[in-house]
Amino acid sequence: MADRAFVALTHSSTLRRLLYEALAALGLDPTDTYRRAYAGVALAAPLLEAREEHDNAPRFWRALEGISGDVDIGLHLGEMMQPRPMDVVGYLLLAARDLRQGLQAFVRFQHILSGGFAARLVEQGDEARLVIDLNYREVGSLRQQMECLAVLLSKMLAAAAGDALPLSGVEFRHRAPRRLAEHRRLLGVEPRFAQPHDVLILPRALLSRPSRSASPRLFEVLSGEAEKQLAELVENQLLARVRYWLELNLGSMTCSLQACAQALGSNRSALQRALGEQGSSFRTLHDEVRRLRALRLLDQGLGVREVARACGFAELSPFYRAFRRWQGGTPRGAAASGSDDEASAEQAQAFGH
Repeated sequence: MADRAFVALTHSSTLRRLLYEALAALGLDPTDTYRRAYAGVALAAPLLEAREEHDNAPRFWRALEGISGDVDIGLHLGEMMQPRPMDVVGYLLLAARDLRQGLQAFVRFQHILSGGFAARLVEQGDEARLVIDLNYREVGSLRQQMECLAVLLSKMLAAAAGDALPLSGVEFRHRAPRRLAEHRRLLGVEPRFAQPHDVLILPRALLSRPSRSASPRLFEVLSGEAEKQLAELVENQLLARVRYWLELNLGSMTCSLQACAQALGSNRSALQRALGEQGSSFRTLHDEVRRLRALRLLDQGLGVREVARACGFAELSPFYRAFRRWQGGTPRGAAASGSDDEASAEQAQAFGH
């Protein structure tokens, strides 16, 4: 059962074009690698203006270590990539007056690069923290992808700054691998693992360093083009972004209007007001996402308790009430959680009989 209410997120083909070159530089046939990773799934050529479905990417990154035989393949791909501008966001980094303006543009236009980005720049004390989270439905942080991206971005920022850019630290959401020598060599620091976010940490003073390639007029023109490209992304419309965030966070204890607003770079009242202007609300969208997930998981044969938990319900009783409101009856897959007698008993208990 497809969740037809959701607009599929996409990403630009920029990274894929860089990956083709890096795979070849490592002695891996790019076409064969993609063919094996996607196991017969048809892929369009990585054209300049093409966009690809975001949630297909985990298939590639999960298969890559096995195909290459390299446990640090993400780091090594990042090492081979040439950090040249290939899209409007890359050119904005170069044309910015300093690294701060460049990173602010990166955060502003991040969804041109990938609809799954949840990037933000946080300046606190002597540190600047560039959060570079990439999210996928029902998939955690991908080690090889994030390690590749961390190396690539550090090189891109150094190119934009026109000088070496020593990182103060790196944090990853994934668990620590057994060996860290390549992490230290390529990132210059030993990362911290199992952290809440994927983060590059810079000395804050570096953000004010003037760029050698700064061009205020070009930056203005590029910003206008980036705004146009962003507006053309249907998936980037507010309702689609909130639905996707909810899909990612339904089972989390922090699935709230406040947390959603922060993730989208807004605040609680502003997000509530913006949703209201579009004839919706956070509660309405939350309910919609829960209903669609419940129907999909029941259709897949999961038991009622599992479905309720996956939809963010701590107990069965409110789940049954919500399902009756949604569908006018009880969950069709209730019997899958046990015998008919057990299911009936659960239903009776849920409805207070």
